[in-house]
Amino acid sequence: MPRSNHPRRRTSAVRGSSQSRGRGAQGTGQSAGDDDGFDLNRARLGIATTESASDGLWTVRTITAGNAQKSYTCPGCHHPVSPGTAHLVVWQEDALFGVEAGLRDRRHWHTNCWRGRNYKYR
Repeated sequence: MPRSNHPRRRTSAVRGSSQSRGRGAQGTGQSAGDDDGFDLNRARLGIATTESASDGLWTVRTITAGNAQKSYTCPGCHHPVSPGTAHLVVWQEDALFGVEAGLRDRRHWHTNCWRGRNYKYR
């Protein structure tokens, strides 16, 4: 029960204020542009996961259909990965010349080609 000696809030001022419009989904008071450790562009690109296989340790990142803007050649089937097609970007973590070399040699794979690969794609 509210105390009667406290003034009531003005609802019109709170609704129209920029502070209430800038609140995030959790109501933290921080707007989407604040630097709170969450990078929206990185989240749109997908989260990189690490997979271990008989041919090494691989980092796999999912690219959504909306973010796929260029055409690539899949090393698994040698067919093009056309723009607007969801696919995977894969690079080797334990490359011979270091992580940077593995990242430079990253390849765009069809999701099914990566899942069904036979480790003889080179």
